Parts: sequence; structure tokens; C-alpha cells
Amino acid sequence: MAASAKGRLVPVLAVAAALAAVLLYRAPFSKSLGGEGCSLLPHDHFWIASERVVTLGRVGPAAVEVKGGLINAIAVGDYRNFVLRRPLLDYGDAVIMPGLIDVHAHLDEPGREEWEGFSTGTRAAAAGGITTLVDMPLNSFPSTVSEETLKLKLEAARDKLFVDVGFWGGLVPENAFNPSALESLLNAGVLGLKSFMCPSGIDDFPMTNSTHIEEGLVTLAKYQRPLLIHAERIPDVEDDDGLDGELDPRSYATYLKSRPPAWEESAIRDLQRAMKDTEAGGQSEGAHIHIVHLSDAKASLELMKDAKSTGASVTVETCPHYLAFSADEIPDGDTRFKCAPPIRDGMNRENLWKALLDGHIDMLSSDHSPSAPDLKLMEEGNFLKAWGGISSLQFVLPVTWSYGKKYGITFNQLAAWWSENPAKLAGQKNKGAILPGYHADIVVWKPEAQFELDESHSVYHKHRNISAYLGKEFSGKVLSTFVRGNLVFAEDKHAKAACGVTILAK
Repeated sequence: MAASAKGRLVPVLAVAAALAAVLLYRAPFSKSLGGEGCSLLPHDHFWIASERVVTLGRVGPAAVEVKGGLINAIAVGDYRNFVLRRPLLDYGDAVIMPGLIDVHAHLDEPGREEWEGFSTGTRAAAAGGITTLVDMPLNSFPSTVSEETLKLKLEAARDKLFVDVGFWGGLVPENAFNPSALESLLNAGVLGLKSFMCPSGIDDFPMTNSTHIEEGLVTLAKYQRPLLIHAERIPDVEDDDGLDGELDPRSYATYLKSRPPAWEESAIRDLQRAMKDTEAGGQSEGAHIHIVHLSDAKASLELMKDAKSTGASVTVETCPHYLAFSADEIPDGDTRFKCAPPIRDGMNRENLWKALLDGHIDMLSSDHSPSAPDLKLMEEGNFLKAWGGISSLQFVLPVTWSYGKKYGITFNQLAAWWSENPAKLAGQKNKGAILPGYHADIVVWKPEAQFELDESHSVYHKHRNISAYLGKEFSGKVLSTFVRGNLVFAEDKHAKAACGVTILAK
């Protein structure tokens, strides 16, 4: 290994070879960004460096060589021993980290572009340090439940992607018992499937029960791909704390009471046999169950811990809004905060943080679920009728960091929750870390930089006014976002061309 007392180059390279590679490029970067097309930089072979690079399980000084869209080498320690010539983009003490991978976003195209679309959604993602999205199969029209509807998604995404985008397919009653239909969808390239155990609110995406799920897992096992589940189920017998009498629909407490933790617990209990089927020797060995946007940090979380302890192939995510907000802070009538499952009380929030820090919750996702503003009923303030969903895609990194600082979260934990573990779920073996041979998907950000998300802040979501994060103060400003080596966002500016790619399973 080429090494010195002050630094070393990863992977194994001779010092002379490393220097020769660098010496081919002597022109310094321009002080102003001047790239054309896919990138704001005029190079496809360069180095980026900082005193805080998250790589190889450490955070410290390093330079990362980017060549042809991939990470070619990493010089750790005193990288100046190796990077003797430019182009070198030195970010000082900013954090260089793997780009975020958001496995749960609704981009709503085709069919509901007025809610969100590939162009606006991926611009927002790039501005937030997200380099890969996996699009949910519902809220667009038609829903992605067949090979034909996936083709419509792919066509709608053409020439609009500023980051890489993969797709989940839908497991619904009409295809759950039809292995050939599911295989056709999986062969077409969806990264896995998604189902709802309660009404989704979308007419062409009906709910499934545990029998549908068990059948779908048998097919998924052949492909070793996951099933993502919205785990809320109306219990067969609800307790006496349900809605009754005259209740104020503007009251957040009314909405919270309408979707109690028992719904999440009931769903996960109903999945116990399906989870057991994913264990070694089970009929669905090779498949994987992933519980999306867990809100209940009590009985539901304990059931997930038990399933993991017995060897079931299961993971669970939660979302920044469950970690940032609590029910007692939500103003009555402010339907921007409506989501399902709902944001619960402050103690529940503390327990979610503890579970995340202890490794019982595996990853984070945005669940970016926007809509046309009129569907949020913000003037009426009716929580029972307003569209549910938090608009958040651009803000998840500063939100996670800002609210997590008091818990002592680390950059390595952020990389695990937002990059490494989501990459595994989505089957992306060359994403999720800064390592040689991986895609050069990188976010550069300043954790200490503070900003207020006010009217002067650039927001790239389709509808900025429906976000629950407006008016909040945060730490953590994204400086630059690289996707496959292309500098797609920097200095509040996007690249001229949308050159992200669609990701299809093989």
C-alpha cells in the first residue's frame, strides 16, 4: 500500500501511478461555476477534498478522486501528499458525505403533475443533497401496478431527472394472486413492491390483507426483492377511545384520535406469519419485509424487535417529521402537518429517537407526499378531510441534523440512515458510500451554517406553501451535490441539463 506517516491512498496504488493520474490535469477550477450540460463543472476527472470526509468508517481529512462518474481513489490523512496538481475542489472543513438515498417519495407523474413532477421533485432532491430517489407506485395516475404502467412512468421521467430515480411497483389485490403479472412487473425493473393495509386514498391502489402479502412474498422471494408495507390496519374490534359524538375537525387531537397506535400494532401483528415466512427455511426465504414510516414507538416497535430477533428478514424506517414534531406543538387547523400514520406525542418522539440511535429503526426516508394546495384545505383547516402528506424532500438533511444534534448524532450515523442502509434496501450495490468503484454520488454541506426557511429561501418543490417546515430555523446548508460525478447543484444553481438516470433492477 502506498502510505506515509501523514496519509495514505485507497485503494492500493503506487504513489507514482497516483501522481501520474493527477498530473494529467493541471488546469485549476474556475472561481465561478462554468460547466455546460449535465454538470456545473467542465471536468469528468477531478478531486474533491475536505477536512471532514465521511468514508471508511471514519470522518477526517481526505481527498476523493472522481473519474468517469465513479470514485476512483481516496487519499486519506494529509491528502496534499498525493493531490499535487489540480483540478482539485477543496471544500475546507465542509462535510463530504455519501449522497442521500430517499427510498420513499411520491413524485406523482404521470397523471398528477399539478401535485409534483419529476423535474420539480428531482430539482428539490438535488438541492437537498439527495442523489437517488425511489418513487412510490401511487399518487401518480395510473398507479404503477403492471409492466405497462411502469412504462408510462419511464416515459414521463425522460429528460427530467436531476438525480437518479428507481421505482417501486404496487402489490394490490388484482395482481397478488397472479404470479405471472407480478413477475412481469418485476422483470420490467421495479426494485420491489409496495402495499397498503388500509385504504390508500387512491382509487386504483386498493388495500391488501395479510393473505395478499403472503402470496406476493412468495414471488418476491424468487427475485430477492423487498415488499414495503404501509402498516396501518383498522382492528377487527376497536376500543372505546375511537371517534364519537361531536368533535372539532379543526382540532389536531381529533385527527390523532382517528388513527390511534392500535392501527399500526394491528397491522404488524397481522404480518407476523408473513414475517416468519422470510426466515431461513420459510416459504418466502429471500424476500424481505420493510415497514415504512413507523410512527408508533411502543407496541408496534416492540413487535418489530421481536421479529428481527427470531431471524425474520425485516427492516423499518421512520421519517424526519416524526422526529421533529410532536402532537402538542401542532396548531389546530394547520393541515400542513397531516400525515398517516399521524405525528404522535412528545414521549413517542423521544422513543423514536432512542430506537433510531439504538439501531432498532434502520433508516430514514422523507415520505414526500405533496398535493395540489387546495387539497390541503388550509383555509378550512379540516384535518379529517384534508389530503395527508408532508412536503419535505428538499429539507430532510438539515431537519435530521438540526433536531438530532441534541441527541449527539454523528455524521457516520447520518450516512448509515440516509445512504448505506437505504442503498441495501433498494438493491444498489454501487451506491450509499464513498468507496472506490462506487458511483460518485456525493453531498457537500456545512453543518454549522444556519438559515431560516423563510420566503427568501429558494424552494424547488412544486408547492412551497404546503410544507410544514416553512418558518423554521435549521442548521446544515447543502453546498454541492454530485450525481455520478456530475455537479448537479451548487451555489443555489442547478446544472443546465437533467442527466439523472432511471434505475431498473436486472
